[in-house]
Amino acid sequence: MTTSSAPALGLRFQFAKYATYLALSWNVYLFMVEEITTARASNVDIQTLFDVIQTYSATIDTAAWLALLLLFELETFVISDRRLRGGSATLIRLVRLICMTTIVATCWGYYSEWIALIGSTPLTSDACALIASDWSVLTDLDEFTPLAAVNCNASTDWVIVDGYSRVVATKAALSSAQWLAWVDVVNSSAWILIVILLETEVRLILGRQESFGAYKGTVFRSKVGLYGVLFAAAIYWAFEGTLLDFWDASLWLYAFFFIERNVVEWRKETVDNAAIA
Repeated sequence: MTTSSAPALGLRFQFAKYATYLALSWNVYLFMVEEITTARASNVDIQTLFDVIQTYSATIDTAAWLALLLLFELETFVISDRRLRGGSATLIRLVRLICMTTIVATCWGYYSEWIALIGSTPLTSDACALIASDWSVLTDLDEFTPLAAVNCNASTDWVIVDGYSRVVATKAALSSAQWLAWVDVVNSSAWILIVILLETEVRLILGRQESFGAYKGTVFRSKVGLYGVLFAAAIYWAFEGTLLDFWDASLWLYAFFFIERNVVEWRKETVDNAAIA
């Protein structure tokens, strides 16, 4: 950024921006509580780092994204251009590399969760006979309830979810969970591509390479398409997912609107300063 960025954007804009960042921080805690509850209900056996990533993918993913978001905020608004070189730049890039590695790993975790939901086997015995063995019922993605006398006769089309231990589901509930898991994969992949495009813009601005011609149009069109995918995912969650999923997706779109605005202001100031010089 340059020295005129803060006044140009206004205090109300800054308040809304940092309130959004604070709300996203709270979401990390909410996802952690939700996934701890899910892990207990689904009888997950956590033995490796991969198991941790798969089981707590939303918590880890949201925390890494929050760190990455704050890095973009530092680069595009808080830290001056002169300080974004040398040691500061190296440190930011190192932390960003760690965040991106974590995000890619959690994207794989979302993919693994989707794969775990794909396989199923029809339950040929009476579901009520499994009550004493501590089985759980998958009611939706990451939502489980203990198999008990009150629900074991609720369906005649029970299936065993092969990717989990002692978990059954109705075909309808399993199908819903599969689609929600697939949307998680698409959503995570789209965000990764957006970050790559934003990182490209940041590097070009720092390198004073503003006249990158048709490439700028390609970046813009690509981001519009990707944000469209993310908006569609948020709408899908509004109807099929949980309130937390929709709320989180909406906050992230809002947060990256602020980052995009920072980039636009930063680019404009860089061009203006270059013209004056």
